[in-house]
Amino acid sequence: MKNILRGIAILWVVFRYGLDELVLTSFRHRGVAALARLLSVGRDLSAPRGVRLREALERLGPIFVKFGQVLSTRRDLLPPDIADELARLQDQVPPFDSAVAVAIIERAFRRPIDTVFTRFDREPVASASIAQVHFAALVDKHGQHHEVAVKVLRPGMLGVIEKDLALMHMMAGWLERASAEGKRLKPREVVGEFDTYLHDELDLMREAANAAQLRRNMEGLDLVLIPEVFWDFCHTEVMVMQRMNGIPINQIERLREQGVDLGQLARDGVTIFFTQVFRDGFFHGDMHPGNIQVSVEPRSFGRFISLDFGIVGSLTDFDKEYLAQNFTAFFRRDYKRIAELHVESGWVPADTRVAELEAAIRTVCEPYFDRPLKEISLGMVLMRLFQTSRRFQVEIQPQLVLLQKTLLNIEGLGRQLDPNLDLWSTAKPFLEKWMNQQTGPRRFLEELRNEAPRYAQIFPALPRLLQGFLAQQGKDHGAELKRIIEEQKRTNRILHALVYVGIGFVLGVIALQLYLRWRIFG
Repeated sequence: MKNILRGIAILWVVFRYGLDELVLTSFRHRGVAALARLLSVGRDLSAPRGVRLREALERLGPIFVKFGQVLSTRRDLLPPDIADELARLQDQVPPFDSAVAVAIIERAFRRPIDTVFTRFDREPVASASIAQVHFAALVDKHGQHHEVAVKVLRPGMLGVIEKDLALMHMMAGWLERASAEGKRLKPREVVGEFDTYLHDELDLMREAANAAQLRRNMEGLDLVLIPEVFWDFCHTEVMVMQRMNGIPINQIERLREQGVDLGQLARDGVTIFFTQVFRDGFFHGDMHPGNIQVSVEPRSFGRFISLDFGIVGSLTDFDKEYLAQNFTAFFRRDYKRIAELHVESGWVPADTRVAELEAAIRTVCEPYFDRPLKEISLGMVLMRLFQTSRRFQVEIQPQLVLLQKTLLNIEGLGRQLDPNLDLWSTAKPFLEKWMNQQTGPRRFLEELRNEAPRYAQIFPALPRLLQGFLAQQGKDHGAELKRIIEEQKRTNRILHALVYVGIGFVLGVIALQLYLRWRIFG
């Protein structure tokens, strides 16, 4: 009954905000159309469709807000106006009772909160759809005092999301069957991605592992601070990390008052992003202003502070090389090479005409080169390439869509800090250097060094392995030769038998002819 009531509530919101317009344009079922008209009485459709969709998701609650945020990353599937509006969804959710947060912490660690932390601030400093954060202090097993941030999962989230996800799957299937436009948006695929992502985000141990990996990767760069994770105080429902002190990156005036070089900060942000993507293949996938601060402490002045590691992207070596070659070819206006890369990667059918794809890519890219470099959006170029590729039946990879969304975030932040930011001048030498490292002697020596431990184990045993191999080959060859000889003997026996039968048959015919001549001629 609860599921039925929830479904009715969702349907009412859909009609109330006019979302039926998005899915019923090609649907001819009279009963549904009549129901939409009945429930639409008095609704105001003056707001743009993207605004109405965002407001409807906010009305439906935290899980649907999170779904809208994830959906905003699929710009390859959405019209630009809807994607831009969904990107505005923020995690400004009312906090839950601090007493409940304390109970969750005590249940996770099986002891009173006063024995876990030396201080715990009951008032949360941030609240999101999945969790909220409290400041606290603790003493580790070495007796060291630490100021920490405690992230606590919202209570009862698993049961809530399971119910809403079941309804989302049902609605996605209905939407895909109801409308040609709905089928193009691949709603079941999107909901499936969201299902996986949301279940992953409910495990704060996974987020802690993401933070630890990024911190380890960024240690030598000296451009970004990532909080230390205190593993002895982490649980699937509780994550404890180093407390970070900084100024939110969108508070430009405060940063300027503190003397932060905004132009250098913007360039550092680009460097951090490309380092994570092309050097490590592991990048922060949710770099909006709420998750980025800037340190103004003397020891780390002007460095980025990254927070919230629930969403990270990963790229294979193939993905990295594909992207780097595409960007490099674009810098050189080598549109034919871009088209060839699409075919070589298998992302377009093998029978795709390269010249036709090249012409489509040139149409997308060439207008950008008539503008000053500071006005060119690399993220927008990538998005347009994805949209163009869809015409050629390209299946866009989810990790690349997340990358494109993150690149748009980085560009937006960079241009907000420095309107004259030239992303191209920062990205081009980085990519060209990376490409040279992948194909030059340095890459060869690095691979040789990485494989050295394995070679060290193999070389001492190589004579023995070689002797064994040759002996086995000899045995195999001897057995094969014996088998051939036996087959030859069997064949010879068959041939001999056939010869004897043939001779007997001929002799029999001759004897029969002689007998007949004797009988006839006496």
